[in-house]
Amino acid sequence: MSDSDDRLQALYPFLHGKTKDAAQEHQALLNSIERKAADSVAVKQQFFTQHGEALIEAATAVADVYRRQGRMFSMGNGGSSCDAAHFAVEFQHPVTAGRPALPAMNLCVDTAMLTAVGNDVGMAHVFVRQLEAHARAGDGVMGFSTSGNSDNLINAYRKAKQLGLVTLGLAGGDGGEMRSSGLVDHCLVVETDSIHRVQEVHVACYHILWDLVHTLLADHRGQLGAAT
Repeated sequence: MSDSDDRLQALYPFLHGKTKDAAQEHQALLNSIERKAADSVAVKQQFFTQHGEALIEAATAVADVYRRQGRMFSMGNGGSSCDAAHFAVEFQHPVTAGRPALPAMNLCVDTAMLTAVGNDVGMAHVFVRQLEAHARAGDGVMGFSTSGNSDNLINAYRKAKQLGLVTLGLAGGDGGEMRSSGLVDHCLVVETDSIHRVQEVHVACYHILWDLVHTLLADHRGQLGAAT
């Protein structure tokens, strides 16, 4: 038997006439949970320690959008489209009593629009077309990407700058084009190669961002949410 066969049997004993030890497997699963949870906490702590000031600046930018009676737009692909949806609903439907509903539009939600644009001119334009139709100077757009290299986000940021929007983004890895393009006014990057850890930090980040924005707007509540 070759060394390669020996390694395969060690990795997959149940495929070679051997049975797994249930107790050992259970303990291995518990250990895996502990390692992943510890890693998730460590990545979050590192991110917020390094980027606390940048997060306040981003929250201030979003608060300024709402002070001007502007609207926020959100966008992303795949799992990040779920973050875009979550971001928008946080502002539209605040879970804390006494905080006003604020206008936020998820650009990932309209299946007919996404498939029409994707089919006719390509997925790289699905967010651009919606910003052209809905956005105006003084609004803001938040993008989510674990790599920072989504073409449709970069194109949308380029259009957003032309329209006079404030641009924000949450990315992962090295930040990709979202960081290097100069198109994103406030780009916060979770510097890890683990997509799961990036997404976990993104969720915590926009929850904190939402809270900071409402704190900054506390003295303007009676003037908010009246945009048409």
